[in-house]
Amino acid sequence: MWKNLASVLEGKIVRLEPLARRHEKGLFEAAQDQRIWRWMHYDVSESGESFHAWLEDALAASAAGTEAVFATVDAGMGEPVGSTRYLALRPEHRGLEIGWTWLAPAHWQTGANVEAKLLMLEHAFERLGCLRVEFKTDARNERSRAALAALPAQFEGIFRKHMLVRGGERRDSAYYSIIDDEWPEVRYNLRRRIDAILKKEVR
Repeated sequence: MWKNLASVLEGKIVRLEPLARRHEKGLFEAAQDQRIWRWMHYDVSESGESFHAWLEDALAASAAGTEAVFATVDAGMGEPVGSTRYLALRPEHRGLEIGWTWLAPAHWQTGANVEAKLLMLEHAFERLGCLRVEFKTDARNERSRAALAALPAQFEGIFRKHMLVRGGERRDSAYYSIIDDEWPEVRYNLRRRIDAILKKEVR
């Protein structure tokens, strides 16, 4: 087990806070756009009850130490705008997955996701000592795949008929990864992208 797996991770655009019940109302409001859920395992925003069940499951996974779930909080407004997590933890092999990431569309193309990835990757490689961080997405999700390639994460292939999602739909999963040898280049690229976004906002 890793210690301090879920810590507050501070950025200039977003802050990642360990998920708590106080985030429920804001996250439920942020989740009310069907574009978020098109490629997710299922739509957790269908009702207050289904969202509450998602939150409780996430909190239970965090408490058990099998996952570390975060609320993505707008650093300026202090409001939750999405969620992400560490999962598929393999501390004995110094590897994990970053996934279950969703973000309110108003915060797409703002640098929020880029900085969230930077914060989580920094924590994974520099504090947890990871050798490998992996990602997976629906193979048809071109937006997500482009974002992963831009980190850059390395495409590793397609797991065919990997999962049943959204009521039984068959999903092929595209896998990507970053290893410790690649991390300095990825870190430089992400910091450069965030700096460019912040400079643009100042103008």
